[in-house]
Amino acid sequence: MKTAFIGLLVAASLAAPAWAADHQVQMLNKDSEGRPMQFEPAFLRIEPGDTVTFVATTKGHNSESVAEITPEGAETWKGKINEEITVTFTEEGFYAYKCQPHVGMGMVGLIQVGEGAEPPADELVQKLPGKAKARMAELVAEAAEAD
Repeated sequence: MKTAFIGLLVAASLAAPAWAADHQVQMLNKDSEGRPMQFEPAFLRIEPGDTVTFVATTKGHNSESVAEITPEGAETWKGKINEEITVTFTEEGFYAYKCQPHVGMGMVGLIQVGEGAEPPADELVQKLPGKAKARMAELVAEAAEAD
């Protein structure tokens, strides 16, 4: 009986990663609010161990991390144009990401993993090109409101 109970505990602990959630982000030419070149949703709050699948809903987009706005020790990613990519987030903090061909048009997003992390500093946001600065500032404000 004890052996069976211990076996169940071991099996349950090995199955824990199966409880992680998979979130989807659409890569779009136009979001539901009519904004051109957007990720939807552009801001996510997830838990460590969760995955995010960036879906190539419309052609011409990719998802890749912004290295300067990634938690220390976290892995970066770079998806290919027109291809879906799934990323697992293990480190707590804020991760900024972009569509390389459309970043200057404001195609950026923000993921908060866990709670209690400080949002990206404004000087990092201001280093983004073109309309990405304003869009990322909106997402940082959305993250602050969500707390």
